[in-house]
Amino acid sequence: MKIKKLCAGLFALGMAFSLMLPTPVRAAEAASGITTNAVPGWPQGADITSTAAVVMEESTNTIVYAKNMDQQLFPGSTVKIMTTLLALENSQLTDQVTMTATGVSGVTDGGANISANLDEVFTMEQCLYAIMLVSANDIALQVAEHLGDSVEGFVQMMNQRAAELGCTNTVFTNPTGLSDENQHTTAHDMALIMQAAMENETFRTIAGALSYTISPTNISGGERVLTNNFSMMSAANAAYYQNCLGGREGYTDASGSTLVCGAEKNGVTLIAVVLQGASGTTAAEAGSLLNYGFDNFQMLSLGDTDFNMLSGGNVYVPVGTAADSLTTKDGTPENGQYTRQYYFGNAPVGTSVMAAVQEQDTALTDAGEKNIEAARNYSEKHMAVPYYVIAGAGILLLGFLIYRIIKTAKS
Repeated sequence: MKIKKLCAGLFALGMAFSLMLPTPVRAAEAASGITTNAVPGWPQGADITSTAAVVMEESTNTIVYAKNMDQQLFPGSTVKIMTTLLALENSQLTDQVTMTATGVSGVTDGGANISANLDEVFTMEQCLYAIMLVSANDIALQVAEHLGDSVEGFVQMMNQRAAELGCTNTVFTNPTGLSDENQHTTAHDMALIMQAAMENETFRTIAGALSYTISPTNISGGERVLTNNFSMMSAANAAYYQNCLGGREGYTDASGSTLVCGAEKNGVTLIAVVLQGASGTTAAEAGSLLNYGFDNFQMLSLGDTDFNMLSGGNVYVPVGTAADSLTTKDGTPENGQYTRQYYFGNAPVGTSVMAAVQEQDTALTDAGEKNIEAARNYSEKHMAVPYYVIAGAGILLLGFLIYRIIKTAKS
């Protein structure tokens, strides 16, 4: 009997110890690198053939889908999103940009271009449409020199801005995305860059244009009609995505197929990044990931009844999630407010800014209430005549006095 009890005790001890150990990630998840699939209760996203991908909700920073999102890879032509963003932040659309040998070199470098000529003058607006709609390398190089005094100076601006946006694994070496062994980024970093770009209304206008016409310049006597060649924006393309807001894609031998885009549906904006894919596959994969993000998640607003919430309070969570199932973590109060992070399991799904309301010192209040209660109890115990009888008698006495005064006055 003692041996049986001992074995049972050892078995129970072993079970308890095993429960203390971390649960291993399923083999399929580990192999595919889809880390979001490991979140308990999270809608399971399908694997894609491309090496890395991210889908991020723009306003809450919720990572809806992540596959190898921090793996360093070549960005390809998606670099031009940062080039365009920096130009919008550091110039006016009416600025004049004159082509030099630097920009003209982009006509013969083997990449896309608009056949710009030496000393030809464009407005910054024309330049940015050329970069985003047809991925013009000649114009990207000239814009870089125009804003940074040199391409190298502009590259420094690119890397500084990337760091400001929270990119931790990105190094830019040129504004075009042409192959360079030292130039790399991650799917997550590119999502952060696209997020900043999408917050700029002019960027949205340019990226979302289907076509744009560059009028005759000081050298070119004819118009240049630019048609947006981003596959997800073309209704004639099999990869056309109706809710797409624009983006940039490209292909080099080193980077493979790369793509960054934004899409909006029912007031929700998602950013999709797909890196190192086979030629012709990334747009279709981005579309399927966007569908997954729109169909399986919903936006919840948590601030309708919380008067201490100053801003934010929206969360992007799996469909059917109740607000009370989320957990929170509060930051350190500063200047009368603090940040609250919301979690679905261990996945961040939104934030809010809360007013740091100091807890009231209830000691005096409690003491006052106790004194009032004591006085009420004393009165009830020591007052033989109820309050309403006293009040009634007072009213009768007052009426009698008024009657006597009136009667005396008449006599």
